[in-house]
Amino acid sequence: MFDIFSGLDAWVAVSLLLALAFVLTFEFINGFHDTANAVATVIYTKAMPPHLAVILSGCFNFLGVLLGGVGVAYAIVHLLPVELLISTNTAYGLVMVFSMLSAAIAWNLGTWYFGIPASSSHTLIGSILGVGLANALIADIPLSTGVNWQKAIDIALSLLLSPAAGFIVAALILLGLKWLRRESKMHTNPDQRLSIDGKKHPPFWNRLVLVLSAMGVSFVHGSNDGQKGIGLIMLVLIGIVPAKFVLDLNSTTYQIERTRDAAQHLSEFYTRNNDSLNEYLALGKNGTTELPKQFRCDVKLTEPTIAALLKSLDGVTDYNSMAQQDRTQVRRYLLCLDDTAKKVSKLKELPKREVADLDKLRKDLTATTEYAPFWVILAVAMALGLGTMIGWKRVVLTVGEKIGKQGMTYAQGMSAQITAAIAIGMANIYSLPVSTTHVLSSGVAGTMVANKSGLQLGTVRTILMAWVLTLPATIALSAGLFWLGVKVFI
Repeated sequence: MFDIFSGLDAWVAVSLLLALAFVLTFEFINGFHDTANAVATVIYTKAMPPHLAVILSGCFNFLGVLLGGVGVAYAIVHLLPVELLISTNTAYGLVMVFSMLSAAIAWNLGTWYFGIPASSSHTLIGSILGVGLANALIADIPLSTGVNWQKAIDIALSLLLSPAAGFIVAALILLGLKWLRRESKMHTNPDQRLSIDGKKHPPFWNRLVLVLSAMGVSFVHGSNDGQKGIGLIMLVLIGIVPAKFVLDLNSTTYQIERTRDAAQHLSEFYTRNNDSLNEYLALGKNGTTELPKQFRCDVKLTEPTIAALLKSLDGVTDYNSMAQQDRTQVRRYLLCLDDTAKKVSKLKELPKREVADLDKLRKDLTATTEYAPFWVILAVAMALGLGTMIGWKRVVLTVGEKIGKQGMTYAQGMSAQITAAIAIGMANIYSLPVSTTHVLSSGVAGTMVANKSGLQLGTVRTILMAWVLTLPATIALSAGLFWLGVKVFI
């Protein structure tokens, strides 16, 4: 880890430390901001004492980050257009990262202070979109290319649909529990349980389900939200010390060969589908395999880009043996080819079977660019896990008592938590970032409606307002900070 500072100028080393500290601070705040949602029901229903619940939740968040992979991390990273991702200007990268994180941290702290279950996912995504749009304005490029809008739409759909799904599924689970065991004590809340039986804990089986589902929510939260921090750190490292992180220097000879083979097979794929893709990619029309001196991502340059990549990787068995500028170029080629392949896969002219083949080639193509060193994953896991263990009280009260007009029953807590664990787990499988806050809060609201408990409209209105305002507020804040940073420091 510490060798990343070797050979750096003092100001670059200090900037790198600050940038890493900002990312880990964001994850720490994310821990105590979002984890309150994971433990809210288990604490409110007295299934576990608060100190034990937050410690276990912190541990499961930690494990979720360690075992979650990097799919969601790079879904977040690729919100930025590929042209911005292939830039390795250190000063520009620093301004970009500090703008995003300052905006995200400020909004997260503000909503936490007022006890509002706002979404860290929305916060981060809004901050990234703000930087992309501001960069487009500064560079005088169309706003339509300032952000990877296709990826933004995919993520927006997951963020919009997951709360709706949480509301409906949690309500259906509760109705199912009522149909199965209408007179069960699972349909009482802690106050009713105390007055009827003189006991402060839920019945054994209900308590077990509450505890297990809460830890499940913590695990998938760590897996999903922790990856966002991993993606941010990789942006920092690639932007500030590209020589060591543009490619995975620990890649084996097999992995490099796999990348080279993927490029060759991609060329064959395009040749095979020449009739469908000829016009879009200008296949065979360039008359040369040479790239322009000022390299850029352009679908019309796909053939020469593949040729340049194969030439750069010819005979390479270890990325460490390549010069820094060659590694940077290889990363640019890979990102551009992946971006083009992603666009091609959306074309209606391409048969579904060919789209599936193209998706497999993309995974092989990016195997050595979409990665994270273990120390990065460990640092994020520790920051998120430690953040989990403080600051939970404000949001727990909101989720437990202020969403519905009556206190949450054990069955409602189980329904909401099971729904959240499944929904976020599915999102992890498909590498989609979702909001733990919104899924769980929506699940609680769904159970309140299904239970005919009624909703506290004031609280619901506040949560919805935070939901609606988060994206525009963080977009505006990060865009303003980025514009200011570029004007002052660059």
